[in-house]
Amino acid sequence: MIRIKICGITCLAEAKLAEGYGVDAIGLLLGQQHSAADFITRDVARNICQALSRFIAPVLVTHLEDPHQILALADAVPCPVIQLHSDLSASSLKSLRERLQPRKLIGKVTVEGSDALARAHDIESSVDAIVLDSIDLATDRVGGTGITHDWSLSAKIVAESRVPVVLAGGLTPENVAEAIRIVKPCAVDVNSGVEEPDGRKSEERISRFVAAVRVSS
Repeated sequence: MIRIKICGITCLAEAKLAEGYGVDAIGLLLGQQHSAADFITRDVARNICQALSRFIAPVLVTHLEDPHQILALADAVPCPVIQLHSDLSASSLKSLRERLQPRKLIGKVTVEGSDALARAHDIESSVDAIVLDSIDLATDRVGGTGITHDWSLSAKIVAESRVPVVLAGGLTPENVAEAIRIVKPCAVDVNSGVEEPDGRKSEERISRFVAAVRVSS
């Protein structure tokens, strides 16, 4: 079954909403370096983690690249999974993975041209999983862009990867089934695709997104 992560959770109510629809993970954004509206404080993140059941995994998602800052953040917020949403080198990822154990580490690949495949090959032995995402240079957003990328290239990365691959980037209740059919990821990751125009998470869109993924699994 394909796993579901809802990223950009900003409060306990949104976390509980996601949990109620049976998603597998939520993303908590901390350590902001690029434009984004969904970043939260450490206190808010800790409160969310403490209130969740054991059946849903909180994922710490950060833009930070400095190892000391990353380790300090990971120690401050009790998430079993850390997603480094930056372009850290394979050697840096490997070192951080060793120091973060037993927590799992997800590395990011921006799907923008043929370099994406090389990047995936380069980091796969240094991480526990890879997330494929889009980038919007015009707004300085490296996640939550609402922009899809080349799913045929993503499918090639999935086919060749030796670690689980999570598909992100512009997914919505309307297109996620097609994305799954083409890419065949182990998990899908959605943020803006399940939001209201004001940026709050939408129960109706979360419900439809989850239903579309479950039918496709």
